[in-house]
Amino acid sequence: MRGCVFEVREFCVHDGPGIRTAVFFKGCPLRCRWCQNPEGLSFEPELLVNNRPCQGCGVCRKCCPSPGRCIACGRCAAYCPAGKRKIAGQFIEAEELAVRLLRDREFLTRSGGGVTFSGGEPLAQPEFLFELSDHLRSVHQVVETSGFAPEPVYREMLRKIDLIYQGLKCADPARHRELTGQDNWTILRNLELLKASGKPFVIRIPVIPACNTDEANLAACAELLRGAKQLQQVELLPYNPAAPAKYSSVGREFPLHPEKFPDVHYRNLEAVFRSRGLPCTVL
Repeated sequence: MRGCVFEVREFCVHDGPGIRTAVFFKGCPLRCRWCQNPEGLSFEPELLVNNRPCQGCGVCRKCCPSPGRCIACGRCAAYCPAGKRKIAGQFIEAEELAVRLLRDREFLTRSGGGVTFSGGEPLAQPEFLFELSDHLRSVHQVVETSGFAPEPVYREMLRKIDLIYQGLKCADPARHRELTGQDNWTILRNLELLKASGKPFVIRIPVIPACNTDEANLAACAELLRGAKQLQQVELLPYNPAAPAKYSSVGREFPLHPEKFPDVHYRNLEAVFRSRGLPCTVL
């Protein structure tokens, strides 16, 4: 089974316990307006062009096998003397990737870590994810997911994965659709499956000023988590101001206006959850 990934990042310490290797799956069914990984939205490899000065040498045009229609072959990236170009995403066999990841098995295990599947959305490539997971049974596994996945896929993920990091962005369906392009019915259904599964999990809430930081939304999110015995932590993820700079490299426009964001008082946000008996921290 082949899948498409756009990064394998080693020595990660914020994506699960211990030291971990994170595999970033390419492709996502949501279009969150604040997405920090625009290169992870498409399900196919794509050309990234950074903002380094161009030397005007024309090498990229001369070596291109498909002028006027990029096929993400990578030839221009290989020959560009300024290093302006690279390909985000590659197809790889599950077994081949597993062999690469298991080279660090002893080190990861000794640190109490393992492998984390992130994205994009790993549940959007379920066959690849599950075959890869089967090859990695000897290491601790984490999935970072939005929860937007068909129920059979989500149930199978719960069966295979050791620890789940699930996103929770907005409680109101209409507002969720406005911010992400999809309503949250599927996500909330899967959240109930997660709460009933007995699997340990962490909830991650991106803190996006003027989008989902109002007390009413956070209180509604907190109510959704009441009675979740296996909830280890609610993590509030501050907005990353570096995110907009990545959009131009993939030919997209960042849809928010962070320069207009109001100040956020994180202690007040934490208090919404802690006052309801839920462990909460800001990353």
